[in-house]
Amino acid sequence: MSNLHQLAAQAVRQALESGQTVATAESLTAGMVSAVLADTPGASGMLQGGVVAYQNSVKDRVLHVPADLLARVGSVDPDVARAMAAGARAELGADVGLSTTGVAGPDAHDGKPVGRVYIGISTAAGTAAFEYSFTGSRPDIRAAACAAALERLGEVLSA
Repeated sequence: MSNLHQLAAQAVRQALESGQTVATAESLTAGMVSAVLADTPGASGMLQGGVVAYQNSVKDRVLHVPADLLARVGSVDPDVARAMAAGARAELGADVGLSTTGVAGPDAHDGKPVGRVYIGISTAAGTAAFEYSFTGSRPDIRAAACAAALERLGEVLSA
């Protein structure tokens, strides 16, 4: 079992034990987080759904990330990660919203370097974003972001 699948299995178990549901909003990972969660038996009891919001227009229209924020800071920003997580939580009716946004490369984006990633988490208690800097190939950075998102999800589900 891969590390990603181990992290997902732990998060699914924690969500089921605590009776919490999860929704994802993914840009950088383009559905990897929800796919790995869905690979886990029992995921249907906790995974509400997910939005792949690769384009800013989707972040704005579907997840309600303010267009002026996106215009001002770009898509790779802690405030955008927080807004994406909150939007997923609200729109998909989940207890926890989880988001990913970042730069997988090969080029910098919106003034952010390759490997810069933000993970957003939204719960009834509030919304937070976490910054990461990963190295490696595009697939390596995306996998590391997926792992970081699953780790953050596990932390909030165990709190």
